[in-house]
Amino acid sequence: MPIPEDVTGDEIDKDVRQELQSLPKGLAEDVAKNLVMVAKLIDEDPEQAYEYSKIALRLASRVAAVREAAGFAAYANQKYSEALAEFRAARRMTGNVELWPVMADCERGLGRPEKALDMAGAPEVAKLDKAGQVEMRLVAAGARRDMDQLDAAIVTLQGPELASNSVQPWTARLRYAYADALLAAGRKDEAREWFAKAVESDRDASTDASDRLAEMDGVEFVDAFADESGEAPAAAAGPKASAGDDDEPWVEDDEDVEEFYDEDDEEFEPENDKG
Repeated sequence: MPIPEDVTGDEIDKDVRQELQSLPKGLAEDVAKNLVMVAKLIDEDPEQAYEYSKIALRLASRVAAVREAAGFAAYANQKYSEALAEFRAARRMTGNVELWPVMADCERGLGRPEKALDMAGAPEVAKLDKAGQVEMRLVAAGARRDMDQLDAAIVTLQGPELASNSVQPWTARLRYAYADALLAAGRKDEAREWFAKAVESDRDASTDASDRLAEMDGVEFVDAFADESGEAPAAAAGPKASAGDDDEPWVEDDEDVEEFYDEDDEEFEPENDKG
């Protein structure tokens, strides 16, 4: 696949660049360029990003950063089985737990919310940083909703992170998920309050909380550029929500879970995706 001339490969993170030093120089440069394309396209054109990730994977399947990038590209295309296999491989190579929440979300995508909840109660959650723990909380709440356990989903999202007045990168998404769960449970007044709080903390428009709030208030927006027929140009869809305290790490329950990935998953073989 073509790579723009202005992409040099030097744009990648220095930690990834260090990983690629194990490869011959020319090969490392090719892999780096493809990884840059994955990062550039994964939001605006996930299908193209996926194709670039497959090239990087063919060139350097034993580099953890490549497996991780391939996992996120597959995840962005709802290829959850493939994404999970890549995340497992990356985790075996590095021993890191940062991918735990997205791995659990892949289990949700595969229609296994119970598995996601098992992972939410695993010891690995205590090893996550605060952002990772919040992400795990969002995944667990989503799994509860998958199982039609709305009240449990609401309780799962409650905690010091939700109550804190400190605005963190994940605050808007957490408040949005809480508001959405309240609304699904029929608690409209509380939902409106939390959508408003989500708007207050959503500094980079990572959610469509303002649109949801306006919808609840019955506000209709008139497009100033509508033509004489009264029809406005099609608008782009708003971003979806998924989904600094020093309190104890949160887990769904206290029970350990057995290791959930296969030890023989040394090299990835694509499965038929259900996502």
